[in-house]
Amino acid sequence: MNVTVLLFATLKDRAGTNRLPLTLPDSAATLADVRAALLIAQPALTDSLGSAVGSINQEFAFAADPIHEGDEIAFFPPVSGGAQAWTEIYRVTPDVIDLNELTRAISTPATGAVCLFSGSVRGETNADGSIIQTLSLEYEAYEPMAIAKMQQVVAEIRAQWPLVQGIAVVQRIGKLSVGDPTVLIACASGHRDQGCFEAARYGIDRLKEIVPVWKKEIGTDGSQWVEGSYQPTADDKG
Repeated sequence: MNVTVLLFATLKDRAGTNRLPLTLPDSAATLADVRAALLIAQPALTDSLGSAVGSINQEFAFAADPIHEGDEIAFFPPVSGGAQAWTEIYRVTPDVIDLNELTRAISTPATGAVCLFSGSVRGETNADGSIIQTLSLEYEAYEPMAIAKMQQVVAEIRAQWPLVQGIAVVQRIGKLSVGDPTVLIACASGHRDQGCFEAARYGIDRLKEIVPVWKKEIGTDGSQWVEGSYQPTADDKG
């Protein structure tokens, strides 16, 4: 039985050709028989043919699939694909948030827009007409769970805004002074109308709901922990 074998990419380079005729001794041959015969004819393919994808007449084929006279058999590496593995950053840290470093980290040559939300320690709060003075904040986190929930927030962003590229979610912990950045959500995209604004807004709102971080306000009249009111539901499970 005579067939034509096509080779692509690495296999083509190793064999020194992209096309060769192959004669099979058995009229009831399978794709597995073609591989075996090809290895005898082209020993240079030993390291690559085993993992190569096979096709028969331009359709994916498998070891037991039958071969017929005149078939076109192709072998090639797994398809390279076009998906971009965008950078995702999750941090719970006592260190200063470097906005420039994070912007660079989530950007690529395909990035044309980055939207950053950065929260900071507010020194004055207007509460029912009176001004409350804050000297500092002390942040605490349930760190392993906080990282897991940050990852959940990012997954939710990707589901809603698939054109968003790199994403950074950073929460500081420890004692922070007035004006210090406390939290960062940064979202990159190719263009400003591809969801980076909406994703960053969603990210900070969602972080405030499900990421276990608390703050103690230290003011001129003492200190107190600030507790939220959001109660997670079953839908908030990652």
